Amino acid sequence: MVQVKQPQTETRPMTEEGDFLPIQGIDHLHFYVGNAKQAMHYWWKGLGFKPVAYSGLETGNREFASYVLESGKIRVVVSAAYGPSHEMAGHHLAHGDGVKVVALQVENVEKAFKETTSRGGQAAWAPREEKDEFGILRTSAIHTYGEVLHVFVDRSEYKGPFAPGYQPHEREANSAGLAAVDHIVGNVQLGKMNHWVNFYHKVMGFRQLQHFDDQDISTEYSALMSKVMENGNGRIKLPINEPADGKRRSQIEEYLDYYLGPGVQHLALSTGDIIETITQLKENGIEFLRVPDEYYTMLPERVGDIVKEPLDKINELGILVDRDDEGYLLQVFSRPIQDRPTSFIEVIQRRGSRGFGKGNFKALFEALEAEQDRRGNL
Repeated sequence: MVQVKQPQTETRPMTEEGDFLPIQGIDHLHFYVGNAKQAMHYWWKGLGFKPVAYSGLETGNREFASYVLESGKIRVVVSAAYGPSHEMAGHHLAHGDGVKVVALQVENVEKAFKETTSRGGQAAWAPREEKDEFGILRTSAIHTYGEVLHVFVDRSEYKGPFAPGYQPHEREANSAGLAAVDHIVGNVQLGKMNHWVNFYHKVMGFRQLQHFDDQDISTEYSALMSKVMENGNGRIKLPINEPADGKRRSQIEEYLDYYLGPGVQHLALSTGDIIETITQLKENGIEFLRVPDEYYTMLPERVGDIVKEPLDKINELGILVDRDDEGYLLQVFSRPIQDRPTSFIEVIQRRGSRGFGKGNFKALFEALEAEQDRRGNL
């Protein structure tokens, strides 16, 4: 567990964000995996991402193989070590396939590093430059929950395919329409949610957007608590989950048991047409959770006639719907994307709503518990 110093800054209300760390967006998400070539194929042929860059033996990299893939504004990197002594191998041994880096685009990596470390963030690496024929890539990094890093990235003077040491590796892809990262969810141990909420507020200037307690997210058997942190321009949303007391083991506890600690639970990826996206992903072999059929019997009464998409198609594809005062959203959750029951993907389409599907929590939790029961982990 990373220890965070108490920041020496004036305390601000949790609903107010700071202005000391302007973030332009998510630069990339870096998975450490057991087999980079196979993971690349999954993201390419399964999720419709386009391979764009590669680093490995053929490029002079003797330590690991790495592929970069893109879909819309989403950039994913999958990397695996060539030998057992590399840190990637150790990370994979402990956690299985998982997110190591959530990289954030900033204008000035030195300022981002100084502002966050002066407020208690623990340094991973100080500002540094990497150069090749495509220019200069600047980065710095700090630790967050578990072994996850936030890497600050400045690409303003870099025009290469991804980073020094990478070469173009473009392949044609059948896009499924995944367009942007909507939010990234982290799971932490019981009693640590507020610790990391305070970290994002004090160290990175985020504000608390929403709070869900065990009354909001629970079933007869298990529960969790969650707080959603958001940066100043609203482009970065990072919910933090912790387990709550229940009769049986919750999905968060199952994740922590199999990941061997805190980490990124799921990536929520947005689309402009969830019907088309899920249809394509299912044809590609991606597996999704299915809530009980009763959910769809009650859906018209719960959401009314606001939904533009055909309800029979929503039912057929297993899509969940929730509404609030600003509109509605549609979402669906994949089964785990690796052997361990840890990380998964959410596909989401927003029709005005800025929420996170509170009305779907109970049905979703029941579907997750059914999966846990099949695995013998409930």
